[in-house]
Amino acid sequence: MRRKTAATAGALIGFLLAGCATGTPAAPPPSPLTAPSAPPSPTLPATRTATSAPVVTWQVGARPLPLRPDGFGQIQPTPPELVNRSLPTQDFLPPPASTTYTAKIAEVPDAVLKRSTWQAACPVSAADLRYVTLSFWGFDHRVHTGELLVRKDAAAAVVKAFSELYAQQFPIEEMRITSPAELGAPPTGDGNDTSAFVCRPMRGQKNWSAHAYGLAVDVNPFCNPYTKDDLVVPELASAYLDRAKVRPGMVTAGGPVVRAFAAAGWQWGGAWKSPVDRMHFTANGE
Repeated sequence: MRRKTAATAGALIGFLLAGCATGTPAAPPPSPLTAPSAPPSPTLPATRTATSAPVVTWQVGARPLPLRPDGFGQIQPTPPELVNRSLPTQDFLPPPASTTYTAKIAEVPDAVLKRSTWQAACPVSAADLRYVTLSFWGFDHRVHTGELLVRKDAAAAVVKAFSELYAQQFPIEEMRITSPAELGAPPTGDGNDTSAFVCRPMRGQKNWSAHAYGLAVDVNPFCNPYTKDDLVVPELASAYLDRAKVRPGMVTAGGPVVRAFAAAGWQWGGAWKSPVDRMHFTANGE
């Protein structure tokens, strides 16, 4: 569902993969470890067919949090509007014309690369990344088009895993590429973007994250938070630490998301002891 953030962090990381560069990669560029999701959002219609738009009750990314000494946002109780999160998706790309699952793997267009976090110091070359667009079901019960950057030899496995989730109408709030501005933004603790490639270090470390190789995917981060000691990321997601209360969008042991990625040989960070990274799926174990 992987900072030194905004305080130090216009300098070092949040935001969730080896055509990697040979030899020892350059030190990771400064960046923050979580990034706010972009758009608005709210309450689910009762069926998985198109309906009138739900009323928006929460604006994602609108409220920066006070910072902790470690640079993360202060951990705060989950707002009532997000305890059973079901915000509608704001379409970044045109939605599919039908409800049939569609996916495309292509070389990364220059315009897409420019709005991503890729730079020459990253441990994977631009030529070894692929631009994946695919269908997904939103919490609003509508079909949307998502986008991911992944390493070329992982692209087919990612497309297959998400096809399994689509078939089961597993809800995803948004799926778009992380921008450099998001990495440097103050933490808001309410992001829920399903993402893959992000050129940043692991949380609180200097080593490259699997995301920086295009070999990891974070699924619904808010519904599946990262925890280590007293840290919760996203910082407003504490209500989702109760894993016995299963809500839409949650990744569960033995559930459809874990099964879909396990079929591709990917590991789930939710099975780790410390940290517990419930959003995170990785091809290289990091």
